[in-house]
Amino acid sequence: MKNKNFYLMLVGCLFFTTVQGQEEKFELQVQQVSQNIEVITREEKAALKEKIDRINDQLSANRMSYEEAEEAKAKIAAEHAKNIEDRINLEKRVLEQLVKEKVSLGLSQTDSSIFRDTLSNEGEGVIRARCGWGINTNMPRPWKRTTTQLVFAMGLNNLVTDGAVAHSDFRYLGSHFYEIGWTYNSRLFKDDNLMHLKYGISMMYNNLRPTDNRYFIKEGKETHLEIYDKNLKESRLRSLNLVIPVHLEFDFSPTVLSADGVRKIVRNKKGFHVGIGGYAGFNIKTKQILKYNEDGEKYKIKNKNDFRTNDFVYGASAYVGYRAFSLYSKYDISPLFKSNNIDQNNISLGIRADFN
Repeated sequence: MKNKNFYLMLVGCLFFTTVQGQEEKFELQVQQVSQNIEVITREEKAALKEKIDRINDQLSANRMSYEEAEEAKAKIAAEHAKNIEDRINLEKRVLEQLVKEKVSLGLSQTDSSIFRDTLSNEGEGVIRARCGWGINTNMPRPWKRTTTQLVFAMGLNNLVTDGAVAHSDFRYLGSHFYEIGWTYNSRLFKDDNLMHLKYGISMMYNNLRPTDNRYFIKEGKETHLEIYDKNLKESRLRSLNLVIPVHLEFDFSPTVLSADGVRKIVRNKKGFHVGIGGYAGFNIKTKQILKYNEDGEKYKIKNKNDFRTNDFVYGASAYVGYRAFSLYSKYDISPLFKSNNIDQNNISLGIRADFN
């Protein structure tokens, strides 16, 4: 398991390093376009100033009338404005090609601002060029057929005895469950986002806290509760299960169109979703924890006996939610104890989060 986690982490690092490299390359290319536009502006302004200075010299030497000088200045300013427009248009085409390539890679949606070149009428005339662009990370991007999620769930846990949870021998608010897992979410149809198959691996922690100062003991072939001879501060039975969950998920996320209005962009976990399925696996540890105080001292007892719990566990589960969060319920069809005359089954209700 440690090796698997290491390789998963390594693959993840390589993936994000590659994506980061592509992002950095794109940013450098865009930066180069920006620098080219600044150079074009400086060069044309310098050339324009040099020519206007020569016209002013001719005007001062009375080799040109005022009207001729103004006409010459306007003509030269128009020529350099056209030069700026033509040269910047070439850079715009380079930038637009970079944006198209970036979108085709699915890295993000990028939009370019408008380049505007204006010629002012003040004094001898000043050429100004403005350029801007932005990467809009809020634009939707295409989703792969299969994605991965980190799953975390928590909530209340109890035992169903003789088909009922009422009058339970365990604290309703004090008995909890936790689950952490890694899942794959595969869209079943290429162009339809409704149905997904969700599968992976999870660790489930089920905790039971008995009422009335009781604890679990094994007696013969059965496991049952008895009153402890000291005043317990804590009495808890914890089962740790390693399971494979499988769900059929219905995702009602809206499908949007790309900026060109042609391609459908499929998104998951962007709206309401419902999952129905189950899980199966093994109980890998059962432990009872008892805490009490005596003569001013604190005592903690951990008993790792198996308590005759079922080694093979399986059950049904379902969830309904919006975006990353869901209301989650699971029920162990397999009884908690394998030899008891009365079946007792874990049941849990809580919240679940699936993080892409």
